[in-house]
Amino acid sequence: MGITLLVISVLSIAIWVIIEIKRLKHKLFAIFLIGLLLFAYFGSLVAFKGEDIDYKTIPGLIDATKIYFSWLSFIFNNMKTITAGAVQMDWESNETIKS
Repeated sequence: MGITLLVISVLSIAIWVIIEIKRLKHKLFAIFLIGLLLFAYFGSLVAFKGEDIDYKTIPGLIDATKIYFSWLSFIFNNMKTITAGAVQMDWESNETIKS
């Protein structure tokens, strides 16, 4: 009786954990998509600030796409430069502690 109850409890907990893991995957994916949409929205606000773009014509949409992707490229190049600079820094402590 005790072992049967233990096996049923372990199986119940395992099933619950598996269901929660699947639910977590869906939550993480939803959070990723929401973050991506927010990044695209606020990024477009920054990229198109001060630009006069006509969204009703094909050439205007092409210009908007070029501006947005050039801004995005600029952001990634800046991130690459910052990361490369951080990697090349001397992160060891050069100071000695004086008592």
